[in-house]
Amino acid sequence: MRKKDDEKEKSIKEAVIKLILQEGFHGASISKIAKLAGVSPATVYIYYENKENMLQDIYSEYSEEVYDYLINKVDVSMGGQQLVEVLIRSYYGYILEHKEIYSFVEQFSNCPSLANHCSGKKNVCNIYNLIQDMKQNKIIKEYSEEIIMAFIFYPVKAIAVDSQKSEAERGLLLQEMIKVIQDAILV
Repeated sequence: MRKKDDEKEKSIKEAVIKLILQEGFHGASISKIAKLAGVSPATVYIYYENKENMLQDIYSEYSEEVYDYLINKVDVSMGGQQLVEVLIRSYYGYILEHKEIYSFVEQFSNCPSLANHCSGKKNVCNIYNLIQDMKQNKIIKEYSEEIIMAFIFYPVKAIAVDSQKSEAERGLLLQEMIKVIQDAILV
């Protein structure tokens, strides 16, 4: 059995993301992925059993990365307003800093036949636990975790990906959205 190489695996992941964004899931064949990554199709199969497993593994890794990024930015000793602002600004920053990865995760999240097979997402559970702790400590209102997640993250995504607005305009919208979200969910 051939040995795995971290650089080859990274090249494969980058090729998958690039092809998915350019050609969609069906246009990203193993042979195209291999060619773009500079490896043989056989090499791709060293890392991934098949295309579906490859997509699920890469999606799981990068979706966890998003939540890991957020969890590492918060401190449980922060007050409610600061905590909400840090979550929002961190999410916004992640989207801007990792546009391709974020777009891939978003596309994959909207494909239930693939995304539903992924499980064991530790860091998303950490975000839910953080929200539950904030509810127990009477920092945020008693809304469901899904509603709170939607309030915090969906509007931010809309602002971050709006290419019709300048960076300054998006910054002003983000600041206003932070205030709206804080008013909506904080006790």
